[in-house]
Amino acid sequence: MKIKFLLVAALIFSTHAFAQTAKPKETYPFENEIKVYKAKDSVSMPKSGGILFIGSSSIRMWTDLPAKYPKKNIIMRGVGGSTIAQWVQYYMPSIVYPYQPSKIFIYVGDNDLASGASSASVYDNFVKLLGMIQTNVPKAKVYFMSMKMSPSRAKFYGEVTLGNERIRAYIKKQKDVEYLDVNTALFHAKAMPDSTYFRSDMLHLQPGGYDQWQAVLEPYIKK
Repeated sequence: MKIKFLLVAALIFSTHAFAQTAKPKETYPFENEIKVYKAKDSVSMPKSGGILFIGSSSIRMWTDLPAKYPKKNIIMRGVGGSTIAQWVQYYMPSIVYPYQPSKIFIYVGDNDLASGASSASVYDNFVKLLGMIQTNVPKAKVYFMSMKMSPSRAKFYGEVTLGNERIRAYIKKQKDVEYLDVNTALFHAKAMPDSTYFRSDMLHLQPGGYDQWQAVLEPYIKK
């Protein structure tokens, strides 16, 4: 009887401990990452007029970029495997509008395609996203970083190309918006993605891949 009591007590204790340490259930995708950014901002809010980078894990994992431009107020706000649809629906009021940046660099879209969305859907959401920025951060210059062709997602290359082309054409008609081709910057001589720029998952970039991106972006970061 005593052993049974001890087992029950141990079970109750372990369940209580787990409840205390387990992360609360997210009410929307990557909510816990957004909470981390908001907590960071509550301690030290970035000054307005900075250079904001938003998007998916390709931005989140670009951890050394701010150190390369110490005189620039670079704010990195990459969110997990986020989609452009999620940015439109959830994230803008929390980790875009409050900063009132002078420039916004955007890398999103390829996760949408990998999740089954069409290039037309990515385009439509980009139009929505840009409209939200133009309304809520009207002084910001916007740079769309083209979706990249990752070797692990070769079956989506056609949709990546269509999405990029539609967004590029739309941007040509906009004021204070530029399309930056960071996709072909990762190509080798045969005009296809160079696997040496990618990590072993053939999805995320190696440092050398980020160097290629930086070479494209640097004139726009500095000006």
